[in-house]
Amino acid sequence: MSEFIPPAKPIIGDEEREAVDRVLRSGMVAQGPEVVAFESEFSAHFVAGRPVVAVNSGTSGLHLGLLAAGVGAGDEVIVPSFTFAATGNSVALTGATPVFVDIEPETFTLDPAAVDAAVTERTKGMLPVHLYGHPARMRELGEIAARRGVALYEDAAQAHGASLDGEPVGTFGDWAMFSLYPTKNMTSGEGGMVSTADDALARRVRLLRNQGMERQYENEIVGFNARMTDLHAAIGRVQLTKVDGWTAQRRRNAAFLDANLRDVVIPPVAEGAAHVYHQYTIRVPEDRDGFVRALKEEHNVGSGVYYPIPNHRLPSLASYAPGLDLPETERAAREVVSLPVHPSLTQDDLDRIATAVNAVAGAGA
Repeated sequence: MSEFIPPAKPIIGDEEREAVDRVLRSGMVAQGPEVVAFESEFSAHFVAGRPVVAVNSGTSGLHLGLLAAGVGAGDEVIVPSFTFAATGNSVALTGATPVFVDIEPETFTLDPAAVDAAVTERTKGMLPVHLYGHPARMRELGEIAARRGVALYEDAAQAHGASLDGEPVGTFGDWAMFSLYPTKNMTSGEGGMVSTADDALARRVRLLRNQGMERQYENEIVGFNARMTDLHAAIGRVQLTKVDGWTAQRRRNAAFLDANLRDVVIPPVAEGAAHVYHQYTIRVPEDRDGFVRALKEEHNVGSGVYYPIPNHRLPSLASYAPGLDLPETERAAREVVSLPVHPSLTQDDLDRIATAVNAVAGAGA
């Protein structure tokens, strides 16, 4: 059988290793000049110069962004259930209540009508996720936020470089988070970025990441140790010089799959949206799990299911959503499969993926 095609493949090259060695030789391995430079370069590259604050993970970015925005006990934040648990977790960790609402079937992102219906007098904000690299309906959500007097945040963990009507994600909300986990479109090994146009909010995130202090031993608020190291920032700075090329390759790979897959529902792209294909997610309406097994066992093609259990049914978060019915979320959890789309794929890999998907889907049709 041909070599296994993994669903994701982090790319770490000699330049990243050399950057780490440079930092190790410098003796400054904790948060330092590399972090400062990475923040500046990331800001210019992705969020039109908005201030960004580097933290030790995407989840920390969500948590600190919410805290810096004043979210806490007694508040509600509207979130999708069809996402990684970090989104709901971050709200719960502030003491606020995550309010789970349904998604649109096309984009897998928050349904604006469902959000509007879920706003109460306790709603502090909404936290859409740009899932799989496709931007959420930020125009409609922004209008709802303004009309209902609630804040708009962004979980852009999977969406580096995505845009809507020419405006980059990470610039719509009061703040936004990008993840730098190894399987994302670019990585720092581990880490996250919080972007915001609000200088005061950015300063609060900086305080929260560093035990509540801007100057050593002058702690202003209760904070965390959520700093990014210079080692991680050095990796991220190198990756930042490569990510545009990788994104272009992801888009070429996705276009090939779009043109060659049959008997499955390929991912649509909304008008005005620029998708960065962190995941290439199809729908398999019948026996998705059997489809995934057959791809692996019969064709040695990997895939992923993101996410098989919606947040509102997880043991950790279900208490926030007793008896909740989210039909589109449940349908997506039954049907989605993410195929390899990463930039390391060869043309032979892409041909094999298309052949395998068509064979398995055709056999099940």
